[in-house]
Amino acid sequence: MTFVQDGGPELTVDATTEDSVMSVAVRHGVPGIVAECGGNQSCATCHVWVRDGFTERVGPPGDMEDDLLDLAVADRRAGSRLACQIPVTPELDGLTVDIPPEQP
Repeated sequence: MTFVQDGGPELTVDATTEDSVMSVAVRHGVPGIVAECGGNQSCATCHVWVRDGFTERVGPPGDMEDDLLDLAVADRRAGSRLACQIPVTPELDGLTVDIPPEQP
């Protein structure tokens, strides 16, 4: 899994299927993933932009996640997701996400 900082470096890390993208980021100290609520889907501080090649595999946000993205994310894009709501699966091997320059 690769995390790309805004205008900065890429960090590629290993992930396991028991994790969410957010927990992988937190465990590896990825800058820009604040994860203020700890993955309880009550903030949007783990907002990421899923790259085009993975958006269909990741799937769309659920209703609650969609509301959080609408209310809390300044730069919402087609691939916007909360990293806490993306479970790591074998189909996501090689997933790349971009991290916005600011989290809410």
